[in-house]
Amino acid sequence: MPTPLKAATTLAAVLLLILTAAAPAQAANPATKPPVSGSLGTYNVTGVYVAGVSSGGYMATQLHVAYSSRIRGAAVFAAGPYYCSQNTVAQALYGCGDNRYPTNVAALQAYTRTWATYGWVDPVGNLSGDPVYVFHGGNDTTVKKSVTDDLVRYYQHFGASVQYDSGSAAGHSWVTPYGTLGCAATASPYLNDCGTDPQNALLRKLLGGVNAPNTGALGGSLIRFSQNTFAVNGWANGLSMDANGYAYVPSACAAGQSCRLLVALHGCVQAAGAVGTAFVDRANLNQYADTNNLIILYPQASTSLSNPNGCWDWWGYLGATNFPIKGGAQVETIMNMVRRLDG
Repeated sequence: MPTPLKAATTLAAVLLLILTAAAPAQAANPATKPPVSGSLGTYNVTGVYVAGVSSGGYMATQLHVAYSSRIRGAAVFAAGPYYCSQNTVAQALYGCGDNRYPTNVAALQAYTRTWATYGWVDPVGNLSGDPVYVFHGGNDTTVKKSVTDDLVRYYQHFGASVQYDSGSAAGHSWVTPYGTLGCAATASPYLNDCGTDPQNALLRKLLGGVNAPNTGALGGSLIRFSQNTFAVNGWANGLSMDANGYAYVPSACAAGQSCRLLVALHGCVQAAGAVGTAFVDRANLNQYADTNNLIILYPQASTSLSNPNGCWDWWGYLGATNFPIKGGAQVETIMNMVRRLDG
């Protein structure tokens, strides 16, 4: 039988392990670049990809499906299948976050095929073979695993090549080595450190291979640009988007070398208006951008009366039913940025 001192020591050790897992003693600090005001240029872009978390994950899928002739793959953290909300707030809450309502994935696949015949989204055949990386954390109770499972099924139905990472203990978050929260947390700024590097995995999946990240000073430029220039109405705030967005451009890309473009979409309560440049600085994408000739575009949503948490529009809060297809206000605004960057 253990002595009281030994038992207390063992208990203290267990508590220390739990506390260490819940919150890192000190988050790793990445090298960053202060944003400089400028405008988006046109570069020698050879391929476009999208990535996002939570509402940004839903928007990433909307962009990929609507423009699959242009966007070659997607990485989605903590989100469900395309058009999951079916333009209904209740479905978004109880079917696409919680799983009290079914996601009706077969119906979503049918909508996609029908809309492709109308030309509202690109032909579904483009999705066949596209690389897709999907991440779901075991402590994510905001978007239940069954919902993300249906995202995987949705893509597999159209022949996409899906890599599903569901073994992490992460909460509802973008997992990054530069996370400021413990792995299981679900709290602002939704950047969790699980002792892993999902960005390496997602970039290997999307790009077919990846060089090690730059662990020193960043060599590129972080451009803060006006999103009004690209907003379909000329006024980003009217679309629940911030006046400014960000783009990280490696020096090699600025010099004219061939580069690829990744659109990185933050989640709710994770835009610059809520957390500053935390997502831009700590997503662990700029580090890989430097060594892989990869431009990172960081569009920014903002709060509004219909969108108090600064989410991307994946359930129709702007009042239009075309939010997930070509012509959708936020979809087209982001695509206007892509069109500028890739010419």
